[in-house]
Amino acid sequence: MQATRTASADSSTQVERQRWKLLRRVENAMEFPLAILGLVWLALLVLDLVRGLSRPLEILGVAIWIVFIADFAIKFVLAPVKARYLRANWLTLLALVLPALRALRAVRALRILRSLRGLRLARLLTSLNRGMGALATTMRRRGLAHVLVATLAVTFAGAAGMYAFEKDAVPGGLENYGQALWWTAMIIATMGSDYWPHTTEGRILCLLLALYAFTVFGYVTASLATFFIGKDARDRVGVAGADELAALRREIAALTEQLRLERAENH
Repeated sequence: MQATRTASADSSTQVERQRWKLLRRVENAMEFPLAILGLVWLALLVLDLVRGLSRPLEILGVAIWIVFIADFAIKFVLAPVKARYLRANWLTLLALVLPALRALRAVRALRILRSLRGLRLARLLTSLNRGMGALATTMRRRGLAHVLVATLAVTFAGAAGMYAFEKDAVPGGLENYGQALWWTAMIIATMGSDYWPHTTEGRILCLLLALYAFTVFGYVTASLATFFIGKDARDRVGVAGADELAALRREIAALTEQLRLERAENH
């Protein structure tokens, strides 16, 4: 009986491993196409927040959304541990649910979402998260280049969100996307601006942009410092660089060996 249970457990474990392997293969196969679609979806969201979408672009957005739903459903079916998969991909699930809620904007039950600005903020954040994942996938390198491109994406998407939230908040606020883009760029550069958000959603987005800016500012500063320190080390003018130090070590080693040989001959 014990042997039977052990064999059953081993078989179950083997099946689970095979399903995880199959899931990873599907993810690897769909990685690049979904990354491109993720960037397009983020661009469509920015355009929607700024000036709205034409009918063809709306159809394109819905088509991409359906592809994302199908991809999530396939991976969810393949995942051997459903709860574990949902915990790891809850933001993706939220990004897929929100467009469906947006389609129900006429339903009275959604009146709690004040003018749907809260829904727009959630859509922006979840879509931006997918867009950042797409950038990481396409660039294949989480270095300074990836951070700079991601920061550009955050700046343009954040500006679209701020414009959508603040354009009608107060007279003389963010009157166009250009002003919102300049304001967001100043926040990302940690320089600040004379204008501060008046809507709750705008303030939340401003806080998130500021946190991102402080994080990225430290990373970029460290990367630039490393670059200039490395450049100075390779510079042959002034302070001895890495090449000079290596040559000096070789000379010292040669002199040490010569002294050792002379002492051996004298003895």
